[in-house]
Parts: sequence; C-alpha cells; structure tokens
Amino acid sequence: MATVPLKDELDIVIPTIRNLDFLEMWRPFFQPYHLIIVQDGDPSKTIRVPDGFDYELYNRNDINKILGPRASCISFKDSACRCFGYMVSKKKYIYTIDDDCFVAKDPSGKDINALEQHIKNLLCPATPYFFNTLYDPFRDGADFVRGYPFSLREGVPTAVSHGLWLNIPDYDAPTQLVKPLERNTRYVDTVLTIPKGTLFPMCGMNLAFDRDLIGPAMYFGLMGDGQPIGRYDDMWAGWCCKVICDHLGLGIKTGLPYIYHSKASNPFVNLKKEYNGIFWQEEIIPFFQQLNLSKESTTVQKCYVEMAKQVNEKLGKIDPYFAKLADAMVTWIEAWDELNPATKDSAKVANAASK
Repeated sequence: MATVPLKDELDIVIPTIRNLDFLEMWRPFFQPYHLIIVQDGDPSKTIRVPDGFDYELYNRNDINKILGPRASCISFKDSACRCFGYMVSKKKYIYTIDDDCFVAKDPSGKDINALEQHIKNLLCPATPYFFNTLYDPFRDGADFVRGYPFSLREGVPTAVSHGLWLNIPDYDAPTQLVKPLERNTRYVDTVLTIPKGTLFPMCGMNLAFDRDLIGPAMYFGLMGDGQPIGRYDDMWAGWCCKVICDHLGLGIKTGLPYIYHSKASNPFVNLKKEYNGIFWQEEIIPFFQQLNLSKESTTVQKCYVEMAKQVNEKLGKIDPYFAKLADAMVTWIEAWDELNPATKDSAKVANAASK
C-alpha cells in the first residue's frame, strides 16, 4: 500500500454553507487526512458530511465560544471565515479548498491529485532571489541554468503553494461582466517561485501553506457581513504574506496543481462586494510595494503587528474601515498566540531572520 504523504502533519480546511457532497469526488485523495470544516452563516443549519471522513466542524457559535470577544476578528457570511480553521489546527501544513472545486484532469485525461502536488511544492525549496528560466529547478528534468549563482542554489523554505484552476477563471466582477463565457482551458505544466519584491493576487480556493512558517499572516481580513468590502480576503492575506515572506527569507510558489472550478459566482453580486476594493486597491498595492519592516520584526507575529500599525497610519486615511481592519489584525494575532503557544519552528524562523 502506498504511503500517504504528511498524513499526520496536514489538515484540510473547507469553508462552506452547504452539504459537502463534493467530497465524494475528492475521497481518493482526501480521505486519509483530517478535515476542519468552518460552517458560515446560520449556525442552526445542519451541514451533511459524507461518511468515512475524519473531520471536526465549527459554526459561528463555536467560534464565539472559543475566541470570546476576539471572535469579532473572524468574518461572517464570507469565505474569509476559513482562517478560523487555520488558527485551531494543530498541524504543520494546511490545504484549503472551496466547496465548488472539483478534481481536474491533466491533458492525458488522468485525475489530478492536487494535494500531492501542493505537498511537493512545499517540501522543496523556493528561489525568490534570482529567477530560473527553467522555472522550478527542483522538478524532475529541470535544474539551474547557466549563469545562475551557485551561492543561491540552495534556495529558501517554501511557505506557500498557490494552485490554479481550470474552467471558471478567478476574475473580478468587471472582467466577468465583459467575458461571461470565457473558460480557462490552458493547462500549463509549470511551477515557479514568485520573485522577491513582487506582489501577486492570491486566490484561497486552491491553496496550501506551511502553518509553522507563515500561519499567523494567513488572516483573511474583515470581509462580508457588516463590512464595506468582500472578495478581497485572500488577496489581503496574499499581500501581507508576500511582504512578510520577503522580509523573513521565505518563498512562495505558484502554478501547479490545477483544480476544476465548477461554478461562476454572480458578477452583479460580486460587483457590490468588490466595488470599494476596486478603487482602494490602487492605493493598497503601492502601500504594500513600499512597506518596509524593521529588523526587530523577527517573527511572523511581530511582522504582522508592525504591519497592522502601518495599515492604520497610512491606509486609515482612505477609509475608517482600515483602522477597524488594523485593530482586527492585532486581535487575530492575540487570538492566534493564545491558541498556539510558540513552536520550535517559529523560533527557527526568528533566528534565521535576525542573522
């Protein structure tokens, strides 16, 4: 019998408002792992999970009970609630997937084991300091090309593996409106490290990360019910994570694996959620591009609290929402530290960053 990679070291986090029938398709790949299901919306509703899966399910009542007053930092009626699952997990690695994502097929017609590829990405180094034109030099059949500095070939730890999607692309509402029938059929057999100093739009529906290395920065913000913005939760986490990874000497990979994104969300509903974000991102992105963290910020938590202070000072001028978000970022770290006492791995990162 084949060994299951990271069976006891990885949790799968799924946010949902509906029965999880989609897991039947994923059973061959997910059944050996522990699932953390974060139920959004009405906590009195019963969510059905197919038999045979090892899981724990949290609803809003559970979140309020576990976090108390700090539960205010967890979004309501938004898939950003998934980050509560990251907080309560006790595993080293997290894979998160949306409940409208199915198993994709590669060009040969074979089912893609997305989780297996994410694990491969996370377990081999990243190369953010110098771009390799053969993309990931650690894949079979590839290596560092002529001219690549030998001093950089060891790479750095990979903190995040960002997967992609076939069928429904991850577009914003304006693009959805002008390209309603567009589908992504391009399968690109590539994994690459996002270079240092370069931001990217992170999508949370097919994402894995090393929780020990970057978990406290995987906060999906204040979105959804009662907030003036939605659908920027994963992107906010991505911008924060990238700046912190660059600061601490960690890497982020994107590309394989693909999942099949089955359902296009309503572009008019999305436009309402994104409306403020479309304007705000033109100031948010330059903020992150220019954000510098101090040498004293030697852990992810310290980086994140310093970042929250700058969000309040610089983005708070755009809208009062950002002062509220900055407070929630600090609350998130307080809650994280309460549920997750310092680990040896986080100490290692701190020591590496301080050298």
